[in-house]
Amino acid sequence: MPTCRRKRVVLTQPSEQLLRALKSDPNKDVFYLEQTGEIFETYEAYAARMSFYRLKQFQCEVTGKSGLDYFQAISSERAEAETLHSRFSEPLKPVILKAVQFQVVGRLDHLVEAVYDRFKDRYFKGERVLVDLNGLKYYARVHTVYPPKYSYDVAARDANKPDAEGMDNGNARPIDHEEPHQIYGDLKIAVKEINSRDDPFMYYYWVHLTELERDKGDKGKSSRAADGSEMIGSLMEVQCGRMSRDRLSFSKSILRRFIRDCVDRDAAVASPWIVKPAIAHKYGVISNMPEDTRKDVEAIKKGEHDKRKKAWEDKDGPPNKKQKKMTAAQEEKGLSLLFHLQPKDKEAQDKHDQQRAAREEAEKIAAEKKKKKPIRYPTEDLDVRLNDKDIKAGMKLKRPVPTSHALPFNHHPGTFEAFLMTWNFLVVYGQPLHLSPFTLDEFEHAVKHSIEDIPCPLLAEVHSTLIYNLRTVAFARHSAVLSLLRRKEQLESQGLEDDEFFGVDTDQLSAAVSDIGNNWERVPLRFSEGREGWEEALVGCLKDHATRENFPRMREILTKLLFAPDPNEPILSDTTPSPLRLSMISTPRERYSKLPVQDRIAILGFMVNLAISSKAIHQHMESCEEQLTALRKEKIEVNRTKKQYMEEMSGLMGEIKEEQIDEDVKMEDPSDLSDVATSENGSDSGRSKKKPKDLRQKAQLQAHSKQREAARAKQASVKAALAEHRRLDEEVNKLERRLEGIERDFRKLLGGVRVKPMGKDRFYNRIWWFDGLGSSSLVASGGATQYGAGRIFVQGPSEIDLEHMMRRIGDEIPVQARRLEEEGQEGMLGPGDWAVYSDVEELESFLAWLNPKGHREIALKQAMSKWWFHISAGIRRRMQDLSAQAKLPEARRSARTQKVTPDISREPYMTWTNKKALNAT
Repeated sequence: MPTCRRKRVVLTQPSEQLLRALKSDPNKDVFYLEQTGEIFETYEAYAARMSFYRLKQFQCEVTGKSGLDYFQAISSERAEAETLHSRFSEPLKPVILKAVQFQVVGRLDHLVEAVYDRFKDRYFKGERVLVDLNGLKYYARVHTVYPPKYSYDVAARDANKPDAEGMDNGNARPIDHEEPHQIYGDLKIAVKEINSRDDPFMYYYWVHLTELERDKGDKGKSSRAADGSEMIGSLMEVQCGRMSRDRLSFSKSILRRFIRDCVDRDAAVASPWIVKPAIAHKYGVISNMPEDTRKDVEAIKKGEHDKRKKAWEDKDGPPNKKQKKMTAAQEEKGLSLLFHLQPKDKEAQDKHDQQRAAREEAEKIAAEKKKKKPIRYPTEDLDVRLNDKDIKAGMKLKRPVPTSHALPFNHHPGTFEAFLMTWNFLVVYGQPLHLSPFTLDEFEHAVKHSIEDIPCPLLAEVHSTLIYNLRTVAFARHSAVLSLLRRKEQLESQGLEDDEFFGVDTDQLSAAVSDIGNNWERVPLRFSEGREGWEEALVGCLKDHATRENFPRMREILTKLLFAPDPNEPILSDTTPSPLRLSMISTPRERYSKLPVQDRIAILGFMVNLAISSKAIHQHMESCEEQLTALRKEKIEVNRTKKQYMEEMSGLMGEIKEEQIDEDVKMEDPSDLSDVATSENGSDSGRSKKKPKDLRQKAQLQAHSKQREAARAKQASVKAALAEHRRLDEEVNKLERRLEGIERDFRKLLGGVRVKPMGKDRFYNRIWWFDGLGSSSLVASGGATQYGAGRIFVQGPSEIDLEHMMRRIGDEIPVQARRLEEEGQEGMLGPGDWAVYSDVEELESFLAWLNPKGHREIALKQAMSKWWFHISAGIRRRMQDLSAQAKLPEARRSARTQKVTPDISREPYMTWTNKKALNAT
C-alpha cells in the first residue's frame, strides 16, 4: 500500500447515505474511481480525491521511491511484487508464512533476522538449489527430504532412491510422509536451541541436478565445465553443507520485502504479525489464532503495558511508601497532638507555625519551578507576553490601529475584497491579458467613473480584454435566459407568482436580453476605435456564461443594464422615496454609467473568476513555473560565484597585509655601514686598511640595491593585488545587484502562480503587500520607484483561526481580553474585515509592535524587513502623487472667472493607455 508522509493511504469507504440509497434507489448515479474502486456521491468529493491522488507526494512502500503520485506508486509496488514473487522460492513461501504468523516481534528487521537464521540451512521438497561438487556448482531440484531419524539408516535412504526421471523405485520401501523442519515455534528462541532439537546438518536430501551454473566472467573454468556436464541429469544424495540458494531468490533483503508484502500488524503495543487473509488462504496458513497463542500474546501485551507503566511511575510518579510525605492536614493533626502532649508554650507554638509556613512556601515555589519549563524561542505567539525589559527596549504594547474607512467601497460588505481581487488579477496576469499595469487608485476612480459623454479608456480596456479572454472559455448559448425560465417554471409548479425586479418580470427581461449581444464572441472591439461596442458585448458575454447559480445577482444587474426609469413617472414625495421602477427599455451603453459601483465590481469579479480557467492563464502559470525553476538555478550559480570571489578577495587581503608588514621593517642605512676611517695626515695605517674597506662597502651597496629591487617588486605586487581586489569587489557588487534583481523577478513570477500574504501576526491577522507582482514592477527602467497599491493591507483572521484562538485554555488572560488590550476595540478585525496602513510612520510602529519571539511574527518581521526599502518607497511615492493631484484644481483656475472647472480628462486614470494591446497600432 503506498504511503503518504509515512502513513498508509486508507481508501474511502461509501457513506451511510450511499449505503441506504443502495436499498432504496439502486439506480442512483454515483461517481466511480476505477483505479481504486472508491465510490463518491458528489463530483466535488470525487475531484478532491482524484486531486489528492495526483499529488507527487506518495512513496512506494516496496522500493522506497518517493515523489510519485498514488497511481505511479501502486504500479511500482505491483511491478516489484510480481518480480519478487516470481523470484522467491515457492516451497519456502508457506513455511515462512507459518513461521511468522502470530509472532510478537517488535521490529521487522528483527523478524527478518530470526527467520533467515532459522531457515538458511533448511531445504524443502521442490526447491531449486545450488549444489557444490568439487568446486563446480549445479542447479538442482530437491526431490526427497530425509529427517534426522534416517541419518544413520543408509539402507532406508537407498531403498527410497528415486529414479533418474524423478519417479520412485518400484521396490522402494515407503517412508514416513511427515513434514520436515517442524520449527514454527516462538522466533525469539535462540537458533542454537532450535538446532539442538532439530539439527539441520542431520538432514539428507535427494537432489536432481538440472544444469551447470555458468560464470561468464570466469573463463578459466571452461574446460572444467565441459568435464562436469556429464553430471547433469543425475541424482545425488547431499547434506546442507554442500547446498545453497541463489541470492536472487533468498537473501535478507528479498526476505524482508517478501514478509513486508505478505504480513501486517496493528499499531498497538506488542501486536502480533498477521499474514494477510488472502495470502493466508492461498498458502494454507491458519487465520484464527489458537487459544494458547492468544493467551501468550495477551500475556506479552500485559507485560509490556505493565513495564511501560512502571517506567512512567518511576520517572514522574508519586513517591513510594518509604519516601511518602504527609499531607498538610496530617502534619497539622500531628502538630496539634504534639502540642497537647507537650506544655503549651506560646513561643514554641509560634516557632512551629513559622516553620510550617516556610516549608509550605518552599514546596509551593519548588512545585512552580518544576511546573514551569524553560521556554525556547521562537514559540507560539500567543504564549509570548511583554515584560518590563521588552517595554524598556522600545517594543510597543498596543498595535497601531489600521484604518478601515480609507478603503474604497468598504461600506458594502465584501465589495472591497472583490474589488481588490479583481485588480490584483488584472495586474498579475497583464501579460496573457495584454493589459498594461495600473495602480489601485486609478482602478478605483475608473470604477467610479459615471460620465456618459466622456468614456473611460481604462474601463473599456479592462472589459474588452476579459471579453476576448472569455471567448476561449466554454459556454452555453442563452444560459442566463434558460436559467430565468427554469426559475419561472419552478415557481409556477409551486403555485407562486413570478418574481419581479424593479417592476420587470421574467418574460420582459428574457425578451430584452435575447436581442442584445448575440455576436459578442465575433464582434471586433478595436483599440483604435476606443473599444466601441464593449457594453453590448458585455451583456452578450453575461448572457452566455452566467446563470442564477454561478452569478446570483445576474437578474438584478441585467435589469439595470437593459431598462431605465420612466422620466414621466411622477415622484410621490421627497421624504419617502418610492421604490425604483425601470419601465423603459434602454441600451447597455446608456445604462452602464448609471450602474452602481458594487454592481460593476460584481460583474468584473464574475468575469475574473471565469477567466482563471482559460487556456491563456494556465499557459502563463506553467511558463512562470519554468522561469521560477530557471531563476532558482541561476541564484545558486550566482551565490556560488560570489562565494568564490569572496574567498579570493580574502586571500588577496591576507597577502597585502603580509607584504605591508614586511615593508614596515626598516632597512639598515648603507651610509651607516660604509663609514670609512680617514686620516688627515695620510698615515700608512689608513692606506693599509683602505682596500678591505672598499670591498666591504661595495658588497653592502650591492646588497642594498638588491633589497631595493625586491621592495619595488613587492610594491608592484601589492598594487596588482589591490587592483585585483578592486576588480573582484566590483564583480561582487554586480552579483549582489543581480541577486536583488533575481529576488524581484522571483516575486513577480511567484505572483503569477499564487499570491500569498507576507505573514500573520499573533492574532492571525493576515498582512498583504501587492506591489511588484506579475506584470507590475517595483523599479522602473530608469531606477525610479513604482507602486501598484502603495499600501499594506490587514485582513482579519479566518473563521478557523478565530475558532482555534477561542479554544485556547490555560491562558492567564483570555484571548478576547488580550485582543482588546493590544489591538483596541476599533482595531479588532473579524473574518472578512479589512484595514490598511497608508503611512510610513504607522507601518514603522506596526513593525516595532511585532514580537520576534513568536513563530508567526518573526517570519512576518523578516519578510517586511527584507522588502522594507520598496514598501516604504512605494508608500511615499503614492503620497507624493496624491498631493500633486490635490494641487491640480488650483492650477486649472481660469484667469477670467473665479469658478473652478476641473478637467476630468487630465486625471491619471483618464490618461492611462494600454501599451500592450494587440491592435494598438
